Amino acid sequence: MLANSFALGVQFNGGDILYTLAAFAVLLIILKKLAWGPLMGIMIQREEHIANEIEAAEKSRAESNTLLEEQKSLLKEARLEAQSMIENSKEHGEVQREEIIQLARQEADRLRESARIEINEQKEQAIVALREQVASLSVMIASKVIEKELNEEDQQKLINEYIQRAGE
Repeated sequence: MLANSFALGVQFNGGDILYTLAAFAVLLIILKKLAWGPLMGIMIQREEHIANEIEAAEKSRAESNTLLEEQKSLLKEARLEAQSMIENSKEHGEVQREEIIQLARQEADRLRESARIEINEQKEQAIVALREQVASLSVMIASKVIEKELNEEDQQKLINEYIQRAGE
């Protein structure tokens, strides 16, 4: 093939190749110093910045998860406390209800006893009043009997008359 390339009129020039390679190497060195170095520095800074942002986001997520767990725990405690307060209120209400029922029963018993005593007193008063009336009627009948001597029929009439008056 080399023979063909010479035949076509293309000549192999080793100096140009070396010069081109040297220029290319110098260009690479210059690019490395002027372009690749700063570009790589920027890329490293960007990578560090992204890594820091990811790390901050992870910390923030961990903190938010911690706060979420704390809030859940506080909410659970609040619910338990509210439930406890409700139970205590129910128990307190039940105790008060029992106390009110007990007081009502005691009051009813007191009223019943008071009514019984009053009824007995009124009964005794009625008996005393009735005795007084009977005694008064007996005295009246006796005085009438003494005033006039009655036969049996008149005596029965007189007794019935006084009984009717006593009933009125």
